[in-house]
Amino acid sequence: MNGKLMRGIAVIAVMLGIWFSPVPQGLSEQAWHLFAIFAATILGFILQPLPLGAVALIGITFAALSNTVKPAEALAGFSNAIIWLIVSAFLFAKGFIKTGLGRRISFKLIEWFGSSALKLGYTLVISDFIISPATPSNTARSGGIMYPIVRSLASAFGSEPKQSPRKIGSYILATSFQADAPIAAMFVTACAPNLLIVAFAQDVAHLSISWGTWALAAIVPGLLSILIIPFFIYKFYPPEIKDTREAQKVAKQELVNMGKMSSDEWVIAGVFVGALLLWSTSQYTNINATIVALLGVSVMLISGVLTWDEIIEEKGAWDGMIWMGGIVGLAGVLNKVGFIPWFATTASGFMGNQNWFITLAALFLIYMYSHYVFASLSAHVTAMYGAFLAVAISAGAPVFLTAFGLAALSNLMAGLTHYATGAAPIYYGAGYIQQKDWWNIGFFCSVINFIIWIGIGSMWWKILGLW
Repeated sequence: MNGKLMRGIAVIAVMLGIWFSPVPQGLSEQAWHLFAIFAATILGFILQPLPLGAVALIGITFAALSNTVKPAEALAGFSNAIIWLIVSAFLFAKGFIKTGLGRRISFKLIEWFGSSALKLGYTLVISDFIISPATPSNTARSGGIMYPIVRSLASAFGSEPKQSPRKIGSYILATSFQADAPIAAMFVTACAPNLLIVAFAQDVAHLSISWGTWALAAIVPGLLSILIIPFFIYKFYPPEIKDTREAQKVAKQELVNMGKMSSDEWVIAGVFVGALLLWSTSQYTNINATIVALLGVSVMLISGVLTWDEIIEEKGAWDGMIWMGGIVGLAGVLNKVGFIPWFATTASGFMGNQNWFITLAALFLIYMYSHYVFASLSAHVTAMYGAFLAVAISAGAPVFLTAFGLAALSNLMAGLTHYATGAAPIYYGAGYIQQKDWWNIGFFCSVINFIIWIGIGSMWWKILGLW
C-alpha cells in the first residue's frame, strides 16, 4: 500500500478506536464521539493523507452524517468573521506580490542601508517587518517575497550553495528565516494561525483580542527579538565577508529595472496604509477588522488591481477558508458540548497541587518544543492551543498571559526545524544550511525568543494592565 493510504488508514483507526472506547465519566456520548472526529481530523492535518481542506470537509461531513452535530453546527465555522478575515488577508498578500510593491520596498531599504553584512541582515528583517501586517501567510511573505530577494543577493556576492555557502548566503538566509518567526508573532494579520488563535481565545476563554491590542502587546518583545536575532546569528554563524556594498548596487539596478511606481502599486500602498489605520483605531471607530479587510479587497477590485478571476483562483484563500472554517466549527461545538472544560479539569488534576505559575511554565515549554513533531503551525495551533489554554486557566493562570503567551509561541516555534512551517523547506532546500546547523540555530533562537517573549513580554503585558 502507498504512503497516503497507510496514513489514511491510521487516521480512521484512531477515530474508530476513540469512538468505540468507553466514554469517560463526566462526558456525554455526543461529546466523546465528537472528540473522536476532531482528533482524527487533527491527525489528518498532521499526516495529510489528503490536503487539509479535504480532511476538514470529510470531518465536518461525517460529524453531521453521524448525527453527532447538527448540519448548521458543522458549518457554523464558515460564518465566523475571523475566517473571512483570513480570506481577505490572503487576497491582500496576492495584491502585494502581484504589483511588486513588496520587492520594491525591500530593494529600496537595501539600497539605503545594506553596506555591511550585519546591516544587510537587519535590512532584510526590516523589509519583512514592514510588509508583515499585510501578508497573513509567513510562507507567502518569507518564501514568496523575501526568499527570491535573499537568494538573488547571495548569488550577487558569488555565494552559491555548493561552492561558497558560508561566504554570505548562509548568513542572510538564516537571518531572514529566523527573524520571520517573531515578526509573524507581532500582528494578527502577519500569520494565518494568529487569526485562528483569536477565534480559539474567544471560544475557550471568552477573551477578545483586537488587532490593536495584539500589536501593542507584541511591539516590545517583537522589536527586541528582531534586534537580537540577526546579531546572534552574525556571531554564532558568521558570514565570511563583512562588506556588502555590492548588494546596494544590485538593489539599485533592480529598482532601475522596475521603473517608477505603477498606479497599481500606489493603490496597494493606499490600501495597506488605510487598513493599518483602521485596524489600529478600531476601538474608536468600532469598525470590525474583517470589514476593514473586505473594504480593502473591494478597493482592489474596483481599481482593477485584482480581478474577480484572480480572486477565485487564489487557492490559498479558499483552501484556508475550508479547513480553518471546518476546524473552527468543530472546535466550537466541542467546547459547547462540554469536552474542553472536562479536559481542562481532568488535565489540571494531573498537574497536582502545583501553583499556576509552575503549571503555565510547563505548558509553555511543552507547547513550544512539541513542535518538533509538527510540520505546520496551523496544525499545531489547531491540535493544542485551545486545550492548553483551557488547562492553564483551570489551574488559575491569568487569562491574557496564557492566551497571548501561547499565541506568541505559536509563531516562535516556526524556526525550530527545516519542516516546521511552509517557508522552511524553501529556505532549507536552497542548500546553504546543513540540517545540523539549521537545528542548532533554530534551537538557540527559540531559547532567545522564549526568554524575550515570555520573560520580558509578560512584564510588558503587566505594565499595560492586560493581566
